[in-house]
Amino acid sequence: MLELIGAAALQTITPETIIVTGRGLETEQNLAPTRTIDRAEIERDASGRIENVLRNVAGLASFRRSDSRSAHPTSQGLTLRGLGGNAASRVALSLDGVPQADPFGGWIAFSALDAHAIDRIRVTRGGSIDAVAGTIEIDSRPPASGVSGDAALFGGSRGSLDARLLGGATWGGGFTSASGSVARGDGFVPIVAADRGAADQRAPYRQGAVRGRLVQALSSATEAQLSLSTFADRRTRGIEFTDNRQRGHDASLRLVGSGATPWSALAYVQKRRFESQIAAVAAGRGSASLALDQQVPATGWGLRGEVAPRLGPVRTRAGVEWRRVSGETDEDFRFIAGAPTRRREAGGRNDIAGVFAAASWAEGGWSVSGDARVDRWTMEEGRLIETDLAGVPITNSRFERRAGYEGSGRVAIGREFGDGLAVRGAAYRGWRLPTLNELYRPFRAGPDATAANGALDPERLRGVEAGIDWTPARGAKVAATVFANRLEGAIANVSLGSGPGLFPGVGFVAMGGVYRQRQNVAIRTRGLEIDAGWARGPWRAALSYALTDARIEAKNAALALDGKRPAQVARHSASASLGWARGALGLDATARFTGRQFEDDNNSRALPAALTFDGAARFTISRNVALEARAENIFDKKVIATLGADGTRERALPRTLWLGLRLR
Repeated sequence: MLELIGAAALQTITPETIIVTGRGLETEQNLAPTRTIDRAEIERDASGRIENVLRNVAGLASFRRSDSRSAHPTSQGLTLRGLGGNAASRVALSLDGVPQADPFGGWIAFSALDAHAIDRIRVTRGGSIDAVAGTIEIDSRPPASGVSGDAALFGGSRGSLDARLLGGATWGGGFTSASGSVARGDGFVPIVAADRGAADQRAPYRQGAVRGRLVQALSSATEAQLSLSTFADRRTRGIEFTDNRQRGHDASLRLVGSGATPWSALAYVQKRRFESQIAAVAAGRGSASLALDQQVPATGWGLRGEVAPRLGPVRTRAGVEWRRVSGETDEDFRFIAGAPTRRREAGGRNDIAGVFAAASWAEGGWSVSGDARVDRWTMEEGRLIETDLAGVPITNSRFERRAGYEGSGRVAIGREFGDGLAVRGAAYRGWRLPTLNELYRPFRAGPDATAANGALDPERLRGVEAGIDWTPARGAKVAATVFANRLEGAIANVSLGSGPGLFPGVGFVAMGGVYRQRQNVAIRTRGLEIDAGWARGPWRAALSYALTDARIEAKNAALALDGKRPAQVARHSASASLGWARGALGLDATARFTGRQFEDDNNSRALPAALTFDGAARFTISRNVALEARAENIFDKKVIATLGADGTRERALPRTLWLGLRLR
């Protein structure tokens, strides 16, 4: 007999029984502060978008408060524990084991991640051998038995449409699934009403993604998992000449074995293309003109292999990994009378190759774990070339090849007591290589200009944490963690001067503009994280809170930043949800709070605190049909996402109402 169920890994039950799941090797998370978001929680989110589901984990933040319907794609890097706002992610996000960060810039294309097709998300805070700030592991949703499918179709405010479909089929030794999503909207005007001019307009978006998977048992203890996906995303920034697009194609093959020695092997390729226009807005916001036209092709490749033998009471894991990213930005800029007068090419190639090993032991209420990794990194083919279209060379910087070794690791110990109480502690080291975008590409945001820095060093994190996990009653759980981190070499945009004037690496900066350069500084963070959940009868509740004290430690040219709070880091953040379901009716409410934070490294532009409320109501009409109403930002809170040098305020999503059907 052959059967398919949703379990953690493929394993042999009897000589005739094969279980196929489409997942990789399970990793031990018992001594790390991990928050698991299951399928039910994903489905209850009012937005139906992964980046907003992740906001339920306090302390997890992107560079901007807005989501992928209105934010610029390059602002969607994720970080944890107050390690500083950055377009590049300091959190390693993977889908079925495949990294999702953009190969050139490190940001996350959230429109490529269809929440309807996701089964589980695990968020682990803190440094490790896999990331400098934490990891997010996403598992795809398997199909139900036989031939199955379900869909969600919603219509909402401002001409919004959200349609998602998941279908699949299972057979004795495998399954196939296909998912598709389409989202569109006429958008809102990002600039708040009091600051608008004639140039400001709505910011529409058009997004779509398709993904297919084939999982097949090759033997009683081996399965193959093939994934193919593509996505397209087009939005504007609410001004003429601010069109931006993302396109991507991914392919991966993973083999998983579950015999006496579990093992896995993964190979993947990512193709990305990002296109963006930047506008120059006239004083008074009366008009806009094209200032930059950018195209960014990039590719990522990767291989990973590991084995996980069990040696008596000790679980072990060892493996190798290699990742390469290459890409460049091709830009036309300095437009005069609507035509470009200069061209820029900036890019390069980064490689990381590493070996790792881990072991864990648990007996008599005690648990001990440790892992270590050594990586060899290289930066090659780095270049920044700027040319006047009349034929005059302006900049021709070719950066020397650089290479080095980095070590990372984590050691942890835990003790379980009676009455559902356990304590744990850990020390860790992680690191991150600068992205090609940080190393080689200068950029402008309004009147501000930031120069690249091909001499950036890797970021290196050292940290300690201690936590308590308590289960006071059935259906209730509380976890609390205190931590202290120091990120040496944190990559930040450091203010070095003000316009008007000519500055190296960017040229002229107008009056009111700030000149910055990407530099390595240090960030020290300390804080507290609390996660709690409770379920009883028809009721359920969850709470997540993070208190983060983050400060920059700087010297030399960046000395003026010493002691200041990193940009885009809030001291307080929280999420709370309450739900009730009985019979055909279900109700959910979610509140999210983000404390005051600063737009800039000088702490001169403050973004006020924001508290928003979302809600959803579901009524099951029949076994296969449910009617659902959802509301985002119910009280239309004005959440300020950015603050320009001239005081112009841009807001995140206003109140948005949805009505739709779920079909199963």
